[in-house]
Amino acid sequence: MSEPKETEDSRDFDQNEAEDFAAQFDEAINDDDLHVKASVGETRDEEMERLRQSADSADKRVLQAQAEAENFRKRMRRDMEDQLKYAAVPMVTDILQVRDNLNRAIEAAGDSDAIAGLRDGVAMVAKQLDDALAKHGVREIPAAGELFDPNFHEAIQQMPSDAPEGTVAHVAATGFQMHERVIRPAQVIVSTGPAS
Repeated sequence: MSEPKETEDSRDFDQNEAEDFAAQFDEAINDDDLHVKASVGETRDEEMERLRQSADSADKRVLQAQAEAENFRKRMRRDMEDQLKYAAVPMVTDILQVRDNLNRAIEAAGDSDAIAGLRDGVAMVAKQLDDALAKHGVREIPAAGELFDPNFHEAIQQMPSDAPEGTVAHVAATGFQMHERVIRPAQVIVSTGPAS
């Protein structure tokens, strides 16, 4: 089998291609900057400034990402601490109902001497329960005579009274908070001021 003959035109084409490539290579070698420029006509100073800005931008993004990660860690730690701090809230709300019933029993006993011992015993148990709750950050929300505050009080009615307008005239159900969180608002009757 014979090899294809090289024509003079194909040799000239290959020769022209080789000469063009050699000329481009010589230009690149003669050029001080062998790197590919980002844009046509960009000087070395412009390229340096662009690269500096790009590096500064990358540094800012890294710092921002680090700050966001640190904030996320702090938020997660705070959420975990809150979950632990307030994990007992459902149990405490149930115990508060028992406390309410003990206090109702004391009120129902009245001043009768016949059951004074029983009343005093129930009062001691109620006091012991209040002390145990206080050890765990549960405390009563002050209400009687206080200015009505919707963050701590729940108004169930308004009525005229000798108390100034906007203050709590009567407490229907005692409110409680655990640490800084209200777990049961005080149910109150708010004064509308003296009747005219």
